[in-house]
Amino acid sequence: MKDSKIIDVARIANVSPATVSRVLNGSPLVTKETQNKVLKAIQELNYTPNAMGKQLRSRKTMTLGVVVLDIGISYHAEIIKGIEQKANAMNYKILICNSQNEKKKELEYLSLLQNRTVDGIILVAPMLSDGEIASFAGEGYAIGVIGRRLGHLNIPCSTTDNWKIGRDVVTHLAANGHRRIAFLNGYEEALDSIERLQGFKEGLAEAGLPFLPNLVDRGDFSEDGGYAAFRRLWEESSDFTAVFAANDEMALGVYKACSEYGIAIPDRMAVVGVDNIRITNYVSPKISSVEQPLYELGGLLADKVIDQINGDLQPGQKDFVINSRLIVKGSSQKGADSI
Repeated sequence: MKDSKIIDVARIANVSPATVSRVLNGSPLVTKETQNKVLKAIQELNYTPNAMGKQLRSRKTMTLGVVVLDIGISYHAEIIKGIEQKANAMNYKILICNSQNEKKKELEYLSLLQNRTVDGIILVAPMLSDGEIASFAGEGYAIGVIGRRLGHLNIPCSTTDNWKIGRDVVTHLAANGHRRIAFLNGYEEALDSIERLQGFKEGLAEAGLPFLPNLVDRGDFSEDGGYAAFRRLWEESSDFTAVFAANDEMALGVYKACSEYGIAIPDRMAVVGVDNIRITNYVSPKISSVEQPLYELGGLLADKVIDQINGDLQPGQKDFVINSRLIVKGSSQKGADSI
């Protein structure tokens, strides 16, 4: 009779191979009923775990996987720099995985953990649900998330206060006399963009201004998307005087559209973005933007995930919030271009 494998045990017990692994590793997440089914199948097949295979699985690769939605966006580049610097300082390498805005690819990259290609994975603003991410953490894998809070005891997260970002931008624009403010959203599933929209709404309410759904459009965090979204809004109704773009890439798209329409910035249209990437200082006027500590967000999470791999991460809530600040420049306030 051929040697039994873990997949054979899973088939007999009618569970997943991952559940069999949990039983073999003594995981408390398995119910007594499921544990008994697996143990019965193990006995029936006379299955013995491969000690050599177990040893290979437990061997560290000294590599972190970093999964990003779009490697071409500057937001991700700064975060990756921070991750790489911290990882290298701790003798780790990083493997960059570009999911191309596809949830399916994010799941595929998480399989790197299962086959031990990497020791841990950092997800940057993932499209996966909290439950999908938590299911891998439940298997004992080291996972960290940037740009989103999960509130999971085994998943460290680093983020900024996106509600505050939205409120701060509206407060600034309202103080400069703007009453009809457009908002350019990112990906539909992106939590940071959703939270910035909520902060935008709160800021409007605090300023005594109405929220106008017809002044919200989606730019998918890209320059082309911001350009197209602004054009749609302008063709629909040109009575707004300011635009809050949920990132700087979309703000650059707004600049392109305004140039084509002959709309003067900031005299006719104020523009504010998020991230304060370098190119915002190379256009005229410079783009007002909320500076996020992207490098620090990446470095902090790399440090926490490596601690998690080594069993050194302290128990308890693992949400780390880093402060951001609005940098006012010439795109939203006259005479503010030199800072």
